[in-house]
Amino acid sequence: MTIASHPPRRPKRLQEASLLEAPSLLLRGIRGLSSQRSLVWLACIPLALFGLGVFNLSAHAAELPELTAAFLANNMFLLIAAVLVIFMNAGFAMVEAGLCRQKNAVNILAKNLIVFALAVSAYWFIGYKIMYNADWVIPGWFKFGGIFFDPTVTAEMVTDAALVPSIDFLFQAAFVGTAATIVSGLVAERIKFGEFVIFSLVLCGILYPISGSWQWNFPDDAGVGGGWLASLGFIDFAGSTVVHSFGAWAGLIGAILLGPRIGKFVEGKPQAIPGHNLSIATLGCLILWIGWYGFNPGSVLAMNETVPYVAVTTTLGAAGGGISATLMSQFTGGKPDLTMTINGILAGLVAVTAGCDGFSMPAAWVVGFIGGVLVVLSVAFIDGLKIDDPVGAFSVHGTCGMWGTLAVGLFNMDKGLLTGHGPAQLGIQIVGIVAFAIFAIVASLITWSIIGAIFGGIRVTEKEEIEGLDIGEHGMEAYPDFAASAK
Repeated sequence: MTIASHPPRRPKRLQEASLLEAPSLLLRGIRGLSSQRSLVWLACIPLALFGLGVFNLSAHAAELPELTAAFLANNMFLLIAAVLVIFMNAGFAMVEAGLCRQKNAVNILAKNLIVFALAVSAYWFIGYKIMYNADWVIPGWFKFGGIFFDPTVTAEMVTDAALVPSIDFLFQAAFVGTAATIVSGLVAERIKFGEFVIFSLVLCGILYPISGSWQWNFPDDAGVGGGWLASLGFIDFAGSTVVHSFGAWAGLIGAILLGPRIGKFVEGKPQAIPGHNLSIATLGCLILWIGWYGFNPGSVLAMNETVPYVAVTTTLGAAGGGISATLMSQFTGGKPDLTMTINGILAGLVAVTAGCDGFSMPAAWVVGFIGGVLVVLSVAFIDGLKIDDPVGAFSVHGTCGMWGTLAVGLFNMDKGLLTGHGPAQLGIQIVGIVAFAIFAIVASLITWSIIGAIFGGIRVTEKEEIEGLDIGEHGMEAYPDFAASAK
């Protein structure tokens, strides 16, 4: 008697599964679910669902008057500005990836991509509420009042042509993402991906909102209710210090704790580690320049006559920085250095950001020009301290962010020392610069140290660093068809 053999049983497809079988079938189909890292990411899902469950994100229905042209113009303008600032993430990713080595390109791109998702999520969950939409717990210093924000549009907002909460949040979230991206450049090519993710969440959800509230919560007409720096008269129009130097200090502490990349310093002397693709670095620089027209003009927070003026001073600052950095590299190295031209343009943009609404046009160019000189000198100075900053991020955002903030006290048309208004504003600007630096250094040192203690350090192994973070951290390569020797 012959027994007919049965063909192997075909695994049940998800479409054929019952409602009770589907969850387990889906989980079994997720590759790598058994790894600790995958489980950590998966654990975020119920937390996110809980947040959605306890808060109603839908705008409340309200009786609104007819939408005015001014209301629509202001909100549409800021929406476009927010999109431009968000697109700057592409520029940061390309500059950083292009100025670093091929073997770390995937890791750098992944960090720059995920950091904005992290920034928006953390800022939406709690950061925006700390920075703006809450009551002072410690007047002028710290706000807190729950989580999320109320997106309701009121009749008063329409009548006053004010920004709706959702637009304001989106624009501010784009800024917090910039601060976290600056950190990425300073710790490039040797930091663990997961540990960077955790630091970014803390930075965007807690640290940046606390210090940002000091300046960008302005007092009312009676002179009360603002952040302590705003009440003091500190000026940082679009964030040379609030965003750029704050992110630079946070990243610098990470770079110091990580130590230099293998081969960066030989017998105490810095060695050049060339980037693998200056074409995309150059394109990234141009994307950032364009994005800055959202960053600075958008900070007017309305569509009015100040917007085009700020756009021009921003352009002049970038132009001055690019010219001077190119000249400085010619003088110091014998030939014009493209990487210094890139950083010079960015340095000019960062420098002019603090006072772009209050600089004269000649002053804006001069501020950018000096920023371009400083960035070249600062890169050499940081190398001399044996701190490894792979893309010159601290020199661009830290050194030139502080310079631009200081320049307000010198060149502001209404309050500057060199425009005949005395040294008072210059002193206030110094206080603000020092305050942000101290807070960023102390808070970042504590945060990086705690993360390192919990996870056994923040740096990848020597083997992973030599092989490249693309393989060690992500299991893939940016250019798999290229020869390994090209890395």
